[in-house]
This record gives sequence, C-alpha cells and structure tokens, in this order.
Amino acid sequence: MREIGSGRPGGASPRTRWKPTRLIAVGVLAGVLGLASGVVSAARVAVISNSNTAEVAADFTSSLAGHSFTPIDVSISVPGSIAALVPAFDVVLLFEDGRFANATPTGDLVAAFAATGRPVVLGSFYDKDRSDSGGSGAGYGWGALEAIDPNTTDGIGIPTGGQQRTLNPARTKRHPLTEGVNTLFATKWAGGNEAKAGTHVVAEWQEANARNRVDPSIAYRVTGTACVIQIGIIPHYPSVKTGGNVPGTDYGGDYYRVWQNAFDFADKHCVAPPPSVPTLSDAALLLLGLGLGALAWRERRRAG
Repeated sequence: MREIGSGRPGGASPRTRWKPTRLIAVGVLAGVLGLASGVVSAARVAVISNSNTAEVAADFTSSLAGHSFTPIDVSISVPGSIAALVPAFDVVLLFEDGRFANATPTGDLVAAFAATGRPVVLGSFYDKDRSDSGGSGAGYGWGALEAIDPNTTDGIGIPTGGQQRTLNPARTKRHPLTEGVNTLFATKWAGGNEAKAGTHVVAEWQEANARNRVDPSIAYRVTGTACVIQIGIIPHYPSVKTGGNVPGTDYGGDYYRVWQNAFDFADKHCVAPPPSVPTLSDAALLLLGLGLGALAWRERRRAG
C-alpha cells in the first residue's frame, strides 16, 4: 500500500506544499493587511488642571501608549486665547483638585477648544466645581463648558471624604471606550454624576448616586462639532499621597486601560468604527496592485 503523499517529491502531501504563486499571494495579503491595520496615530494631549498636571502628564506618559502629554497649570493664569491651544494640541484632559477661581475662564477656553472639533476628556474632581454641585461664589462653575459636558452632578459630586465606587459589568456596553475594561474601582474619589439627555453612557457604577439614580462611570456627549468624554474617577490617583492610595487597594482594576481608551477614542474624534473590512491606504492599494501584477506575469510565464 502506498503511503499518503509518497507520490510527490519529498513525500509531502498536497496540503503541505505551496506553489510560489501562492506564497506571493500570502505575502501580498499580509502586507496589505499590515498597512491597513497597522497605522497608529498619536494625540497631543494638553493636561489642564489647577494641581497635579506635571504628575499626571508624567504618569500617563509612562503608563499609556501612543500619546504625548503636556502639563498646563491654570491655578494662577489661563492661556490667553484659543489660538494658544489649537495649533499645539489634539485633545484636552481637564480635571481639578480643590476649587479655584480660574475654573470659569478655564471652562470657557476648553469649550472653545471643543468647538473646533477637538475632543475633551474630563476626570474628577471636575464635578466639584460644577455650578450644580451645591456651592456658590468664586471657584464655582465651568462657564460655557457646562453646556456641552456629558453629566450634571447629583447635587453633591464627590462628597468630602470620598465615596466608594465599583464598575457594574452587567451594565457595561460594548464600545471602544470600554474595550478591555472588565473591572474598575475606587475607595474614595469617584462618582457623583448624572447623565444629561443625549449623553451616551457606556459604563455605570454599581452604586447609585446621591439621588438614588444611575451614576455614570464612562460617558460621552456629542454637541455639534464638540465631543466631551467624562471618566468618573480622578486621573491623578497615583499622584495624591493622602491616605496611601495603594494601587489594587485604594483604586484599581483596568484603571489605565480606561484612560488609554479615552484618549484613543478622542484621537479618532469620538467615532466608533463599524466592523468591516479594513480600509486600504494608498500605499496598501499600490502594494496590492504590484502584487497582483507580479502574480499575473508569473502565471503567464509558466503557461508559456
């Protein structure tokens, strides 16, 4: 009895021998898919706050991939005009730690930035300075930004002393902002929000807010050309030393993945791509054309 594949040189079976034309085709396809899916863009992020800007910029630079982070401290002064931000940055990250008198002009500036079509990411304690957080006077209100942000507060925001929050996986929607996010928790500095009408809430905290309603953990809102993403946790947990703030104990889960997703989504102008065949760039189309031409030439030569 003849062994399977013994009739071919080297005893190889039909499934283990590849014709040169097939190898070329595989190479062309691999190259095309590599060009189509391997293009990675990077956002230039302005880290704006009255505190911990340098620490957050350094932490995110070392902990996140693909984006650059530049600190801008607005505790003393605010950049004079939108012309100072637009040429230099693609995304703004805005948060605060302690109310400050420049909150309103800062909010006006960031709203003007968002109106140019450049996304904004908010982190706690943004809610503490919102005009509906129960305070009044200097240091309250983000000006024009409050018209386009995703959430109002629950009347309190994060209360003095903090509050515990844990991600509700059963209410987490499939979205670029939640990709790879399975757990997230904080023992103190998270939550205290309520989504506006028209806001896309893609993840929620298990705990209800102060009004016993849904407390969004990850949400975004598109208003005209403006897209504002709000993450209901502080971005400077590793920088604040009060009480220890031990990763895995005081906060943790997929903490950095949440922020990575936020800047990745912002860099794509808050557009969730539909599942489809990868779009070919000009270089990929050229490679495909050259590969197909080479295949046709080789087959013609073999036929001759």
